[in-house]
Amino acid sequence: MAADAASSTPQSALPKRAVAIIIGVSAATALGNTGLISVLPAIGRSLAIPDEMVVAIFSLSAIMWAIASPFWARASDRFGRKPLMMCGLAGFMVSMILCGAVVSAGLRHLATPLIIFILFLLSRALFGLFGSASNPATQAYVADHTPREQRTQSMAMLAGAFGIGTVVGPFLAPLFIYPVIGLAGPLFSFALIAAAMLFVVWRYLPESARKPAETPEEAAQDPGPPPGVGPMWRDPRVVPFLIYGFIVATCQTAQQQTLGFLIIDKLGVSPLAAQHPIAIAMAFGAVAGLLAQWGVIRMFEMTPRQLLRWGVACAALGNLIVALAPDYSTVVAGYAVASLGFGFARPGFTAGSSLAVTWREQARVAGAIAAVNGINAVFAPAFMALYRAFHAAPFLLNMALMLAMLAYAFLSGPLRNADAEPATRADTAIATLEKSDESGT
Repeated sequence: MAADAASSTPQSALPKRAVAIIIGVSAATALGNTGLISVLPAIGRSLAIPDEMVVAIFSLSAIMWAIASPFWARASDRFGRKPLMMCGLAGFMVSMILCGAVVSAGLRHLATPLIIFILFLLSRALFGLFGSASNPATQAYVADHTPREQRTQSMAMLAGAFGIGTVVGPFLAPLFIYPVIGLAGPLFSFALIAAAMLFVVWRYLPESARKPAETPEEAAQDPGPPPGVGPMWRDPRVVPFLIYGFIVATCQTAQQQTLGFLIIDKLGVSPLAAQHPIAIAMAFGAVAGLLAQWGVIRMFEMTPRQLLRWGVACAALGNLIVALAPDYSTVVAGYAVASLGFGFARPGFTAGSSLAVTWREQARVAGAIAAVNGINAVFAPAFMALYRAFHAAPFLLNMALMLAMLAYAFLSGPLRNADAEPATRADTAIATLEKSDESGT
């Protein structure tokens, strides 16, 4: 494939201290985002904010993420990786502090629920605008210092940091609910963790030594995009993957953001009492996703084409189980099966789109995938409205959409031919990193 034909120039090995710092940056962001998602239903109902408005808090942030991600990807080439990591961590920290302050004000009835909602919405939007800077910067930093033959292990290690943060975040969040500040505690705690990582990056992480311009040899190795190819969202090589990825990301985000409300209602307990069951359910889903990405994909050497098909098939089954679940245990089981499917599907469309373009187009396609992964959250309020009308409705809709994508994976030429070689740990790592968010936005 064209994307594989070009080989990178020799690069220096990534120092161990830099490895630890990059892992810390990735884990801190994932930990804070999944932790916030796990406590958000309790926050919304404690503040008397309607459920649809609670999930809408992520919508503006998602739009900002989609708009800003391509800009930050280009800026990291111009200004360096380290400044962009610091910008992202600072944006995440400030956003969490402001969100914590707003939640504290709401719990003390210092403003009406509508005012609290607006302030929460704007505070969270800062993460989408500025926090999105660290994601492309960390990936680029690792790529700058890692030869092609070592790229797989390095990216897998970086993905592991996100996976650990995704699992640990929901478990830590209830522990940060302190007696005085209550549900605002997790937000302030995650901001403190981000501040610590910001200092570590500033003090101890060396800047990337990669030169901004390519060498004549690099230019000769890759001719670039074919003549007449426009933006990625109009590129026929990539558009099917963007459509597939958008639908998959939308369904996964909708399932994650309605899960907490479903568990609260299924158990019939207070929002605070439901925090531990919600954390356990989200952890099972995260572990299932990691099992898919780090275990099954590698064990069976699954190709992007297989991942595109098996992913949505498993996700459809999982959503059906959740929709028909009579009790909490079945909800958790269904969520885990769906998460296993999403763990297949995301590396499938990420690796497939990467293989579809040339080496010099990798940044462009990564920006397009990041935008797709971010913008999907704008539909979360619609799914929440369906949930309020009929609790099983959003999960049944997810199942229908996943079955439609299964048919699309068989009918679309680019998706049907996305079978260049087995998906590697690097492909899985990139997909995991770009996820920061959806749920992460």
